[in-house]
Amino acid sequence: MNPARIITRLNLWLSRIPYSPIALLGRFAIAAVFWKSGQTKIDGLAIDIVSGEFSLGWPSLKPLAVFLFRDEYSLPLLSPELAATLAALAEHAFPVLLLLGLATRLSALALLMMTLVIQLLVYPGAYPVHGVWATVLLLLMSRGAGMFSLDHWLARRR
Repeated sequence: MNPARIITRLNLWLSRIPYSPIALLGRFAIAAVFWKSGQTKIDGLAIDIVSGEFSLGWPSLKPLAVFLFRDEYSLPLLSPELAATLAALAEHAFPVLLLLGLATRLSALALLMMTLVIQLLVYPGAYPVHGVWATVLLLLMSRGAGMFSLDHWLARRR
């Protein structure tokens, strides 16, 4: 068989991969990144499905989180206490919304803005990692959550 024909067939076969499983995987993967980061900022609530850690309680901000926002991250315009609180809240709320596939595009936009702040102001040398995050978030923003989501279910009910 001729190589051009093999490549054409392979491309045709790969183009049939449905979007919804890709979106589901992307939602779970990027949600895990932000959730795990948020978990490092709080005490009292620990949920890690992979390790099996479950500690349900009222979350409180760790002093170390404020220290990092004051001494390492040094974000302009926000106090370290407010920045740490907002980051911890965002890193818990938006991943949950992504997992549910609820307000997916807006949640992905919020996490993309957070990624841009991290890239531009905190860790400018981490562009390979942040580029992957941005790509997943842009995909979810442009195409939505896919069929396995509350967004899809709600859209069908309208």
